[in-house]
Amino acid sequence: MRYLPLTQHDRETMLATIGASSIDDLFADVPAGTQLDGPIPGLPIHASELAVERHMAKLARKNLAAGDAPFFLGCGAYRHHVPASVDHLIQRGEYLTAYTPYQPEIAQGTLQMLFEFQTQVARLLGTDVANASMYDGSTACWEAIVMARRVTRRAKAVLSSGLHPHYVSVATTMAKFTGDVLETALPTLAPEPDTASLIDRIDDDTSCVVVQYPDILGRIADLSELAAACHAKKALLVAVVTEPVALGLLKSPGEMGADIVVGEGQSIGVGLQFGGPYVGLFGCSEKLVRQMPGRLCGETQDADGKRGFVLTLSTREQHIRREKATSNICTNSGLCALAFSIHMTLLGEAGLRQLAAVNHAGASAAADRLATVPGVELVTPSFFNEFTLRLNKEARPVVRQLADSDILAGVSLGRLYPGAADLENGLVVAVTETTTTEDVAVLADALTEVLA
Repeated sequence: MRYLPLTQHDRETMLATIGASSIDDLFADVPAGTQLDGPIPGLPIHASELAVERHMAKLARKNLAAGDAPFFLGCGAYRHHVPASVDHLIQRGEYLTAYTPYQPEIAQGTLQMLFEFQTQVARLLGTDVANASMYDGSTACWEAIVMARRVTRRAKAVLSSGLHPHYVSVATTMAKFTGDVLETALPTLAPEPDTASLIDRIDDDTSCVVVQYPDILGRIADLSELAAACHAKKALLVAVVTEPVALGLLKSPGEMGADIVVGEGQSIGVGLQFGGPYVGLFGCSEKLVRQMPGRLCGETQDADGKRGFVLTLSTREQHIRREKATSNICTNSGLCALAFSIHMTLLGEAGLRQLAAVNHAGASAAADRLATVPGVELVTPSFFNEFTLRLNKEARPVVRQLADSDILAGVSLGRLYPGAADLENGLVVAVTETTTTEDVAVLADALTEVLA
């Protein structure tokens, strides 16, 4: 039996209170062409559980699993090996059943885990403090932009051309509701990122500069000069990390002067999962902590002097300050954050550095091999585990042709930047510890054939 607690009178009263004539008014911002006016076409009104299971299994068999083919996809979501112990531990009942730990006396396990997660993230990003996670990297990026506005009282953000276009899209969508001005640009197939042009675009109206590290093409920049230029204009530097494993080898953005560092934590402990759920990382300098969005766990002592953990600085949050809160987010990606923390704990500092070294070595060997293929040019001379190739023809149909042969060759820039003719021959290739030398050989042979 469906649970419908509201009467028609109740609904009419609620609509009248908010000034809406009907429920349809609540969907005014959804384009009419995307709204359904009846059942979903092609779906039966009802079906047995057995029939649904069989149908869904048939559809699933059409998928090509990441582990069943040479896999070179990246651009913000990476295939890494996740130890079986991670999945085993996150399924313990005390984690699967816990929700919002507002009552610390019954949520010490969850709170301590989040405290440890924050410590790991802060050390990884090179920041003074980190929160208990965000929904994903793209929304964390937007939260950093609007946080910079609160801090500087300025409304113009300069976005690097090397920032992931999906992150740009999320920020652009949200800026429609806040009035923030976002200066964006398309990347070019050049070996070095656009640091000089970013510095030239900073002025007295700039709230922050947002730069990805490594960027969408895999390029790595020293952020120190950019940070100094931002601070000279009293603007903030926001660094975005989509591949946290890179920080096992690279200098952290916080060490180079970034005020806010955000990122996507999927690479550590969280599988690809068809694009989510993922886990957003968010760290900042201590002086900005009261403007930081999201949940923050702190360590304290109980009445007996024993160590304990609580939610802290809650006066920033929505459930207390309502519309005056730093953000409308008042939760976190708890289970994914737990997976991240467990995997990071299993690795340890030495393990993370070793994992990063294996990734870089494999990517370097793959880039050298693929650069020997006729019709392939290596664009990025320095990178971590992701690099960009320029093909002698449009990359998107090449990727499609290889996918039909069960080779997932990478991400075409034509897909990320449709209509950008200067980028359509670009192919971004990612190599992790899961990529074998045989996989690279298969890709090189396939490219040799299709580019001939």
